[in-house]
Amino acid sequence: MRDVARRAGVSHQTVSRVLNGHPSLRAATRDRVLAAMDELSFRPNRAARALVTSRSTTIGVLVSKGFEYGPAASLQAIDSAAREAGYAVDIAHLDDVDGGSIRSALDRLLAHGVDGLIILAPQAQTLGEIERLSITLPFVTVHSARERDDHRLSVDQSGGAVLATRHLLELGHRRIAHIAGPDGWFETDARVRGYRGEMQAWGLEPEPLLSGTWTAESGYRAGLALVEDPGVTAVFSSNDQMALGLMHAFRERGRRLPEDLSVVGFDDVPEAAHYWPPLTTVRQDFPELGRRCVARLLGLIGAPGSAASGPDGTDDDVRPELVLRSSTARVPD
Repeated sequence: MRDVARRAGVSHQTVSRVLNGHPSLRAATRDRVLAAMDELSFRPNRAARALVTSRSTTIGVLVSKGFEYGPAASLQAIDSAAREAGYAVDIAHLDDVDGGSIRSALDRLLAHGVDGLIILAPQAQTLGEIERLSITLPFVTVHSARERDDHRLSVDQSGGAVLATRHLLELGHRRIAHIAGPDGWFETDARVRGYRGEMQAWGLEPEPLLSGTWTAESGYRAGLALVEDPGVTAVFSSNDQMALGLMHAFRERGRRLPEDLSVVGFDDVPEAAHYWPPLTTVRQDFPELGRRCVARLLGLIGAPGSAASGPDGTDDDVRPELVLRSSTARVPD
């Protein structure tokens, strides 16, 4: 730090303020210090800084095991937002969603001295275990069953399901099936709630749920069951992968899309625009969710210059967006 200070023509205390993101520094001074750090290939030692500041500038992230697009995209967004704020990310993957696995993963993160936690494991068992452990470290959860929760941030899952279901209803469909995600996931429950609520708002009885596992294979199996009921003219799938399997099953049985069946997915995975037909789906703004998670957590930690709200100054859920493509069509008169 003293070498950087000499190169930049400032005190070593000023270098320390730059490293800690102190808001009172002039931009020109900060730029001069950063340029000197680059010239000298200086990299701050996090362990040494932690001894002085009692902060590791590291965020711990607890992640569900699996390769679902939503958690993976959220993790990437959290990592990017943390790096922009000068924080490292320490990740612990859950081998299973049971008390022992959750406690073991949390113990590892806490042993590394993380400043706060982001819980990216949106199952009831995970949050239940965290409540039983009475974690005192600042933490934020991505999705929760509770509508009012200071630790919670999420995309409005129920609102996204309403958008999907309403779109199909406005196209004239009345028998709309729903392929739900697996039990125990907060997204599953919220999307089922949005689907059922919108159907009932239109005076219609929701169809019996078909349960999936977020995989294309489970969507394919649900599609084989649905293809036997020609009265169903539309399907809202709880994610895009299951929608892909559903579309495969219907095409395999000689059914046309969207002429014989309209399909709406959820997530807007990068491949959704290249399904055949391209998939109408509900897009989640994962980069914004990650930014808000990190901002909220840094606000709870009390990090310099942190903020805990959305771009409009609110703490509302991130709003989803319906992306219209050609997998849906109006019911013929």
